[in-house]
Amino acid sequence: MSHDHTAPRALVLAGALLSLALFQCSSPAPAEPQEPPKTAPAVTPAPNRSTAAAAWQTVYAAFMHPRCVNCHPAGDAPLQGDDSHPHGQNVLRGAAGAGRPGQRCDTCHQGENLPGPNLPPGAPVWVMPRQDMPLVFEGRSSRELCEQMRDPKRNGGRTPEQILAHVSHDPLVLWGWRPGEGRASVAVPHADLVRALRTWVDNGCGCPER
Repeated sequence: MSHDHTAPRALVLAGALLSLALFQCSSPAPAEPQEPPKTAPAVTPAPNRSTAAAAWQTVYAAFMHPRCVNCHPAGDAPLQGDDSHPHGQNVLRGAAGAGRPGQRCDTCHQGENLPGPNLPPGAPVWVMPRQDMPLVFEGRSSRELCEQMRDPKRNGGRTPEQILAHVSHDPLVLWGWRPGEGRASVAVPHADLVRALRTWVDNGCGCPER
């Protein structure tokens, strides 16, 4: 008696195909790629002229101290002392700000203060502003000095950021807080001056009304 094994094998194959189809239908679909969450762009605060003008008053208070005014006089003669009297020996700035021939600033003013009360002060490159760009502080109102400092045609050709860098790091500027024996240092702390100047620059260099 012969046996036909074709039918059982066909049934087994059909069952396997059905199981595979059911498995594929029940498997979860692959996840769609997720976009990274979007972050809001950084918002830069708009310049505030009132904030700038308020910060400038701290800058002005520092700049009007004798340690600053004495090297930024209205005339060509540097000033000296806490009372800002004219420099002795008829010293004048000269065209480059380093004194006239035979009376150069660095003849007496060395790279550091001489020890002893009221002896010649010193710092690297002891000079005044040039004659054609005197950058006068003496007698300027707060508004006048503010407008001068933000004008490259009158401030030595500096951008606001360059002014900030100059005030922050220049050794001659920093001398104002280390003036040597017998002299008062700038009353406004240097860190406060730099902070106020940073605020003034960041807010558009606004000036007070007077």
